[in-house]
Amino acid sequence: MKNILSLLLLVFIVVSCKNETKTTEVSETENAEVAYASFGDKIEADNAIKATEMAERFQSMQVGDSVSTKIVGKVNEVCQAKGCWMRIDLGNDEEVMVKFKDYGFFMPKNIAGKEVIMNGHAYVSEVSVDEQRHYAEDAGKSEEEIAAITEPKRTYSFMADGVLLIEE
Repeated sequence: MKNILSLLLLVFIVVSCKNETKTTEVSETENAEVAYASFGDKIEADNAIKATEMAERFQSMQVGDSVSTKIVGKVNEVCQAKGCWMRIDLGNDEEVMVKFKDYGFFMPKNIAGKEVIMNGHAYVSEVSVDEQRHYAEDAGKSEEEIAAITEPKRTYSFMADGVLLIEE
């Protein structure tokens, strides 16, 4: 009996003296707050759909159709004259042309490749040859590229009333 009690006491001492360190991993996204630069109307970052989801909606829309939405996507290009428009990647080599409500605000010219969240109206339009050439000129395209524009184009468009630029 003494041996059993001694053995239990020894096991108890070994278990209680064990140095066990428990660590809890917390992902950076749980505690890290995302910083935004805000342009135009104040908007919230929640409930935005991905640009690829919007691309699917655009395909079913007709010229003149419009829908209020909030989109998150990557900037492909910005007007280099003054930041008065930008193009957002929709995936599958498609883009949405974004303008800003009442030219009430402009975006920085150096944000290509960055993510934005935009609130406003998505619509399908037909862009005239003159307007396409104007945008090509603003984007710094060559004279040959501008002259190659000869037909109106069905485009996906977005009129943003507010934009959040995701700062890294």
